[in-house]
Amino acid sequence: MGAMLRLLAAAGTAFVLAAAAAGTARAQSGLPAAGSSFRDCPECPEMVVVPAGGFTMGAAPGEEKREGIPSEYRGRAQPQHRVAVARPFAIGRFEVTLGEFAAFVRETGHAAGGPCYRLHVEAGGFKLKPDNAANWRNPGFRQTDRSPVVCVSWDDAKAYVAWLGRKTGRRYALPSEAQWEYAARAGSPHARFWGDDPGPACLYANVRDQAFLRRLNDDAKTNNREYENDPSFWFQCNDGQVFTTPVGGFRANAYGLYDMLGNVWEWVEDCWNENYNGAPADGSAWVAGDCSQRVARGGSWNYGPRILRSADRFRETAGYRLDSSGFRVARAD
Repeated sequence: MGAMLRLLAAAGTAFVLAAAAAGTARAQSGLPAAGSSFRDCPECPEMVVVPAGGFTMGAAPGEEKREGIPSEYRGRAQPQHRVAVARPFAIGRFEVTLGEFAAFVRETGHAAGGPCYRLHVEAGGFKLKPDNAANWRNPGFRQTDRSPVVCVSWDDAKAYVAWLGRKTGRRYALPSEAQWEYAARAGSPHARFWGDDPGPACLYANVRDQAFLRRLNDDAKTNNREYENDPSFWFQCNDGQVFTTPVGGFRANAYGLYDMLGNVWEWVEDCWNENYNGAPADGSAWVAGDCSQRVARGGSWNYGPRILRSADRFRETAGYRLDSSGFRVARAD
C-alpha cells in the first residue's frame, strides 16, 4: 500500500509539473488557442490567432493567363513554393481603422501628413496624382472611425506597430508577405478565398464594381465602354460602395478575417523582389531585395478581378501615401 501511495504521489507530482510546464509555455507564447480573438488594450486592434501549418504560396499555373494579367506583369507571384508556418501567429481581424490610427497619433504626435496620391478621374480613365491637401484625416472622401485608415505610408505603418509594441510589451509587426497570404487564403488553393469565380465578389469584398463604374462615368462625363466590356477590369456585381467602407461589412474568410481582399491595399514587411526565386520558405519576411520598395497585398476599392486575388503582389515606395493604401498588424507572441 505504501508503495502504491508513493507511486500515486509521484504521478500526481509529474502531472502538476507537466501542467505547470504547459502553462509556462502558453505564457511564454503569449497567444491563446488558434481561432481565439483578443485585444491587448482598448485602443489596440482586435487580433485573431491563425494556426500553424503549410501552404502553397503564389499563383497557380494558368491562373494569370485565365485572369487576363498582361504578359509583362506575369510571373511576379511565381514560382509557386511550399511555405511552412511553424508557429501560430495573430493577425488583425480587420484592417487598422481610422479611429485606431488616430489614437496612435494623439499619443505620439506622429506626423503623417501629405501629400497623398489620390485617384483622379479623367475622360477615358483615371490616374494617381499627388494632392498636398490630402492626408489620413482627409483622403478626399468621407470616412468614419471604423473605416480603414488610408494615406499612410509603409513608414507610418511601421511607426504604428512600434507604438503598439511599446504600449503592450508584445512583439507587434507588419505581417510578412507569406503570413499575409497564408491568412488571406485560409486554406483555399483558389485565386480568391471564396473560389476562382469572381462573380460573388460583392459578398466578400469592397471592389471596383458597377457602382464604381457609374461614378467613373459620371465624374469623367463620358462612357468608358472599353472598361464596361472588359470583365477583367471590373467586377460585374454591385456592392453599393465607391470608396472605402467600414471594416467588417462583408463576409469573412474561413479564419474569421475581414477585407483580406479589397477595401484597401495592405502594407507588409517584405522588400520588393521581382519573383519568388530565393524566397524564404519558413513564413518569415524577405528582407533582401529592393528595400526602398515595399510589398502591398490584397487590392483595394478601386481595383478589379485581375488584381483582387490572393496571390497578387504590388510594390510601392516605402514613403508614399495613397488613398487606397492601409495595413493590418500581426503579433508573434
